[in-house]
Formats: sequence, structure tokens, C-alpha cells
Amino acid sequence: MRKVQTIVDLFRVDTGSPDLMRAQVQALHSQVPLLYVILAINSTALAYTYLGAAPDRLTLYPLGALLAVCAVRLGLWLRRARQPIDETRIAAKLRLTVVLAGALAVGFMAWCCTLFAYGDADARAHMLFYVGTTTIACVFCLGPLRAAALLVTAIVTVLFCLHVSSLDNQVMRAIGLNLVIVSAALAFVILTYYRNFTRLIGQQVELGRLSRENLRLANLDMLTELPNRRSFFASLDQAVGEAEAEPRTFVVGLIDLDGFKPVNDAHGHGAGDAVLQEVARRVREVVGEAGVVARIGGDEFGLILRGTTALATTGEAICGALAAPFRLPHGGSAQIGASIGFAAYPEAGRKAAQLVERADYALYYAKAQSRGAAVLFTEEHERLLRTQSVIEQALRHADLSREMSLVFQPIVDVRRGRTVAFEALARWTSPELGPVSPAVFVPIAERSGLITRITAALFGQALAAARAWPDRVALSFNLSMADIASPQAAAGLVAAIRASGLAPERVILEVTETALIQDVAQAQTVLETLKATGIAIALDDFGTGYSSLSYVHRLPLDKLKIDRSFVSEITTDPASRDIVTSIAALARNLKLDCVVEGIETAEQSRLLEELGFMLMQGYHFHRPMSFSDTLRYLDSEAVRAIRPVQAVARQQAVA
Repeated sequence: MRKVQTIVDLFRVDTGSPDLMRAQVQALHSQVPLLYVILAINSTALAYTYLGAAPDRLTLYPLGALLAVCAVRLGLWLRRARQPIDETRIAAKLRLTVVLAGALAVGFMAWCCTLFAYGDADARAHMLFYVGTTTIACVFCLGPLRAAALLVTAIVTVLFCLHVSSLDNQVMRAIGLNLVIVSAALAFVILTYYRNFTRLIGQQVELGRLSRENLRLANLDMLTELPNRRSFFASLDQAVGEAEAEPRTFVVGLIDLDGFKPVNDAHGHGAGDAVLQEVARRVREVVGEAGVVARIGGDEFGLILRGTTALATTGEAICGALAAPFRLPHGGSAQIGASIGFAAYPEAGRKAAQLVERADYALYYAKAQSRGAAVLFTEEHERLLRTQSVIEQALRHADLSREMSLVFQPIVDVRRGRTVAFEALARWTSPELGPVSPAVFVPIAERSGLITRITAALFGQALAAARAWPDRVALSFNLSMADIASPQAAAGLVAAIRASGLAPERVILEVTETALIQDVAQAQTVLETLKATGIAIALDDFGTGYSSLSYVHRLPLDKLKIDRSFVSEITTDPASRDIVTSIAALARNLKLDCVVEGIETAEQSRLLEELGFMLMQGYHFHRPMSFSDTLRYLDSEAVRAIRPVQAVARQQAVA
């Protein structure tokens, strides 16, 4: 019974695999039309052989009816080949093909058997040739559909053998037996072909699945499960193309997390990963179906938002969502923020690269001017960007040794009444642009990668100036993010000091919190290398960065420089006084010297001295001066120090 069921199943359409049925239909679309053409040509040739030998009602009329059915089916197959496959009707279409294949096989074999009684030996030979070749051709055309191919083989074999066995002709009976053997072999070929066809389709399906999975993984950020950088730019190109074809607006956004790196440094990368995953979830929750959210690298995320109507609300919502505390995997929480830069199509640009550049500038502006907020690129930003582009080009072509110069501002020990160091401050006078403020050209140089060239040129000038000062006067020189991000840059600074002949102990290198938090681990390595040579390290603008206390104890620091923003109101604001006092206590606990910047009045100086500060810097003591003025300044300071000594000596002589 089981064997019977197995045989019956061979003549059924396998509906268990939609992919297999789809492949069968696609294969039949190209092969079935050929079947009908072969059937029509061979049958017409056979009819011509029997024309006149058999009555027309047997030769032409049945053939005409059969060929009409074939013509209708041929037209349907050709028309449907140009149309998408109807997934809901695939099984029904395959079953209909099997039924029609069987019906046409019965019809044509009945026609052949009727004609066989007529005609001479040559006509009968043609008949045998027709049955054999046409059956083989039709079976191979129906090969992808096993049930149809086997059904045609079985019908032709059974009907032909029944017919020739009824004849009193041993040759015909032998031919019938031969047909049975050939049909059995043909059935084996059909089954083998179908098995290989099924395996091939299975492999293609699996290959397609793997290809889709690889494509998905290639466009997916594995940590956050957001689209990655590649997918983001592909979506952006698509959005630009759609907007060009059908006028519409969209916005490109770049999100950069503020204070994220200290989370990694203080709590480990596992905590950082958890924060990034939560950032992705929160941003997706805010954006919803209104656009694309992607992680494009590190702690930077990209947005593509449809329309611009609710942009301000969306920006505020994202910043607000990311300002809320983040729970860490092993307990505790972290506080970060986010700045966002937006660029709208087509106002900010019509090309993908241009929109990203404008959004990046808006992000840079947000971090510099309104950290923790969202900024939309405007015409004013366009003007600033063009101005900065001009400045950048002028910097690239500048003769740094001639155009760059230094001025020096004293750092004073107020208790001893003498200068202990000069801070070197960069100045640039461009032949085309005239004097350009450091507040303008330094950020541009950092963004464009030119700052290391400027550092190298100015550091040599500063070392040469310091050699002319007394040994008790040190040189304080500012480093950029690029200078402390590269061991090679640090090695260059050490080599320059050694070449100058200046004692490394007379050099103080200043770094900012903003520069440090870009990569605390790398900064720590570079600063330790510098410290090992005897160079002193000062943390500039202390208190203005993020999470200072979480990493300041890990760095090889010698000094803290309190930012001027805490000093401006110290005589009138008790809160400012408390903050400065707390920083002084921190410096004492860490055994660090403390320099207070921005002293502009005698009252500020006196109050800070009462609070225990000795090292101060600001306009109250002296404005930045040229190198030659530093020599005169030091000479006059030496004279002022000598006068009290002389007065005491005279008093002792009189006594």
C-alpha cells in the first residue's frame, strides 16, 4: 500500500515548497511554448504523410481541434511570461498544466492509433518515428514538472502498447516492448533530472537567503541593530534621487554624543556599548516612522527625516531623551548629552555629500556654541563656512615661518612678586586676509588637520625665545587634540626640545579637557611619554569639560589652570568663590600646582591670594607681549626686585 502511495505521489504537484513551484513556472514559461511548436510541426508532418491514405475526418479534423487547443495554450503561456507570477495561483496553474498534458497526450495518441490502420509501411514507420521523437521532446520540455512528464510518458507507453499488442504483427509487438524499455529509462531520467532540479533550486534558495543575510549584515550595525554608515549613505542617495524626481523636502541630521568617551573610560566598553544600544532605542522611539536612524560610526548617529515642519520639536525631543540618565549594566548610571546638526534639502544643498557636509558644520557649530542642542544649517552658517573655507585655503598656502608669530603672557607668583613662566600665544597675519584671530584660525586648523604643522613651526619659535630668558622662567605652550593623539607628534616635540638645548624642566605643555576626552587612553600614553623626559603637563581651562574628576587623577598632570569663567564674578558671586575653593582643595589633594587665569583687577588678585592661590595670569599683570618686550619686562621686574633690597641695605648701613 505504501509503494502504491509512493507511485501516486510521483504524479502529484509538490506544493510543499513555494520556491520550487515558482522555479517550475519560470522554467515552463520558456519550455512549454517550445513543446507546442514541436508538437504542431511533427503532427502536421505526420498528417501530411497520411493525407489521402486516411479519410480527412480522421486526418485533419481531430488534428485541427488539437492544434487549436495548443495554439490557445501557447498564447496564454507567451502572454503570462511577460507578467509577474501570481503567487496565489501557482499551485493551480501547475495542476492545470499536468491535467492538460495528460489530456493532450490522450488526444494525440488516440489520433495516432486511429490513423495507424491506414497507410503503407513507410507511413507506419513515420508514425513510429513521430511517437518516439515527439514523446521524448515533450517529456524533456515538461522535465521541471515531474508529474506532467511522467504522466505523458505513461499515457503514450500504455496506449501505444495496447494498440500494437492488438495487432497480429510480431514486429510491432517487439517495437511496443522496446518502447516500454525506453519509457522506463526515460522515467528514470525524468526522476533524476527532477531530483537534480529540486536540489539546484534548493541551493539557489539557500544562496539567495545567504546573500540577503550578508547584504543585511553588510548594512547593519551589529551593536545597535540600526542601519550602518553604508546603509545610511545608500538611503541618503535614494532620498536625493526621489526628491529630484518628485519635488519634496527632507532633512539630514548628524547626532554626536557629548561626554560619551568618559563613560567608556570610567566604566569600561561594556557599559559604553549598553549606552549606545539605549541611545539607538531612544532615538528610534522619537523618530518612529518619520525617517531613518543609523549609526554611522563611534558615538555618531545619522538621521534622514521626511519633511521639515516638526524639525525643531524632533531635535528638542532627541536631545531631551538623550539627556536623561542611562542605567549601566553593573549598577549605577551615566549622564551624557547630545548635539545635533541638521541640513535641509534643497536649501542646504542638492547633493548627498553636500548635505552631510552642511549637517556636519551645523553639528560643529552646535557643539561650539550651544552644546546639547539641535542646530539647523542656515544662510548665516553658509556665510561662515565660506569664510572658513577661505581661511583654510590661506592656511594651506601660508608661509608659516614668516606669517605665524608668538606673543607671551606672564604667569606670576604673586607672593614672590615675580614671573615664573610665559604662556606662548599664537598670532597669524596673512598677506591676503590680514590679522586673523586665534579663536578663528585654530579651530579651522584643527578641523582641517593643519594644526600639527602650525604647532611644529611655533614650538620652535617658542623654544628659541625661552633660551633668552633666565633659567627660573619657564615656557608654557598649548597643544591641540592632534598633538596629543599621536606618539609620533609627541616624539617630535621631545626632539625639538633636545635640539634647542633648553632644559625639558623649563617646558610646560598645556592641554585642554576637550582635547583629552577625545581619547583619554591615548592621551594618557602620550602625556606619560612627555612627562618621562622632564616636561611638565598642565590641564588648561579646567572645569569647562565633561566629567573632569573621572579621569583627571589618571593623567600625569603637574598643574591645573582654572578657567577664567570662574574668576570673572568671584568678587560678587559666592558660588564662583566656592567652586574655585573646591578646585584649590582638589589640586592640593592631588599635589598639583594651581594657576588662575583671567585676573583683571587687583581685587580679584587679592581675594584669590587670600584663598591660597599663588600663581595667576591675566591682564591685571600684563597683556600678551612680543618677545623683545618680554626681555624688557623681565629687566624691569629684576629692577623692582633689587630696589627693596637696596633700601634695606641702606637702612642697615645708617643704623
